[in-house]
Amino acid sequence: MIFRMIGVFCIALLASGCTSLAKEGDYWRVSVAAPRHYEVWVVDMLLEAPGERSWREPVGTVGCCWAGPHGPSGKGGKADPFPELIGMRWFSFAEQKYYAKIIKVPKDLLDRMRELAPYKTEGDVRTGPRNTMTIGLAPGGLVVVWILNQVGNEIEVMRMRATEVSEDPDDFASLTANYLEQHGDYLEEHGVPTEGW
Repeated sequence: MIFRMIGVFCIALLASGCTSLAKEGDYWRVSVAAPRHYEVWVVDMLLEAPGERSWREPVGTVGCCWAGPHGPSGKGGKADPFPELIGMRWFSFAEQKYYAKIIKVPKDLLDRMRELAPYKTEGDVRTGPRNTMTIGLAPGGLVVVWILNQVGNEIEVMRMRATEVSEDPDDFASLTANYLEQHGDYLEEHGVPTEGW
């Protein structure tokens, strides 16, 4: 009887050790991207894992990278624990508007991110989880969410619209002046598309 209990204890100990080792290597990240020439200022990014932790991720200005050789990718930080809710409020320099959105992270998203995906190194091709969730913010309040472990293997998982929020654009007057110095000519030529992203 005692040997049986020791055996059960050892199996439980080994199983819990394997579980903790598997979780130890997990590194989840959340980042924010915006299309080139259409910068935003992320006023608030609040993440919540109910019953565990709520925290703020300071992001600030984002002007890259929605697509192309460097996108989707952007500023962000570690998502530990992995959030179930992400609340965002941002200012669009091109539109002179504020937007807000609460993103309810799909329950199966972390499992989807854990699925191994190929990524290239300088020497070979390896596999690993898609450990980054990138949230794209485009004109018109468009929000797109991708998961990836390297630019080029991203999967779009959500697309939604944010709500325009009534706040004073003059709060960003000096930053808007700097933004228009850099991108004003581009905006005049191309406008501010709110579709097609």
